[in-house]
Amino acid sequence: MPDTDRSGVAPVALDAMGGDHAPYEIVAGAVLAVREHGVPVVLVGPPPTLHAALAAHDAVAEVPIVRAEETLAMHEGALASLRRPRSSIAVACHLLRKGDACAVVSAGSTAGVVATARLRLRGRPGVLRPAIAVALPTLPHPTVLLDAGANADAKPEMLAQFAHLGVAYAESAFGIEEPSVGLLTIGSESGKGNKLVKRAHELLAAAQTIDFRGNVEGHDLLTGKVDVVVADGFTGNVALKTLEGAVRYTFGELRASVGSGRLARLGALLQRSRVKQLRDRLDPETHGGAVLLGMNGTIVIAHGSSRAKGIAAACALAASLAAGPTMARTGERIAAMPRPHRLW
Repeated sequence: MPDTDRSGVAPVALDAMGGDHAPYEIVAGAVLAVREHGVPVVLVGPPPTLHAALAAHDAVAEVPIVRAEETLAMHEGALASLRRPRSSIAVACHLLRKGDACAVVSAGSTAGVVATARLRLRGRPGVLRPAIAVALPTLPHPTVLLDAGANADAKPEMLAQFAHLGVAYAESAFGIEEPSVGLLTIGSESGKGNKLVKRAHELLAAAQTIDFRGNVEGHDLLTGKVDVVVADGFTGNVALKTLEGAVRYTFGELRASVGSGRLARLGALLQRSRVKQLRDRLDPETHGGAVLLGMNGTIVIAHGSSRAKGIAAACALAASLAAGPTMARTGERIAAMPRPHRLW
């Protein structure tokens, strides 16, 4: 098992075999996290492969390795977590559970990471289901969207609880006082939506410790209309992927326009710093990834296509959350909630 670093801080357990560009971009990200962010990291995966990758960065002495004999492929789902008990993500979760790591980071299959975390770490007492929270790059502070993919089939009581998880995250991670909450659906009127959304709206409207502002629509996600947006995992994931695709398309068109003529290139040169600021704010690699809330430990799920920069940012995010009050705040919120009488 890895030792703590010289400051006494447990390292981040990084699943070296998860992601489209594993293990080499993952290893490069670990090195970047250690050298530029000052975050201690332990790599989890096959030692010979990881040792060779670290040697390419002259970082063998900087990043320890913990052996994992199996790997969850990107196409494998939740059941693979049962079939592969010695996978790199399972071993990383084991390190966290034993206190040998402060957090887990993986860019692997979302379904596999969620299922493994639920199996190895369990949920916080009272949590019906964990939820994936994503920080959308709104101003003056991020907007928290959850669930972004952990629960495709949710129940109204789960959505109401997601609101409490999101509020706790917004308070502790971004310093937002009394975060406002909106429910993502197809219309702003209270009666809009399916059976799930209508019942969730009733529960949220009745919650005394939630500043519920009613329904929000897809075009509200980047406006900062509310601080926390609640959705079931299917809807939230579709919304998130749509935003990501729109951002990629927009910047692709912008690059094409910039190269279309001399005046366009001159205008781009004059606006270069503003364009760079906007690109960095909207780039998923800058923010590190999503957080699996409601677990007994800090889990950060990086984008599957993450390169070294994104992995390093995910490790920095995980270390920051592990050292902060998010876990305690989440526990307080859930403990104060009335227990649901039934699950629809």
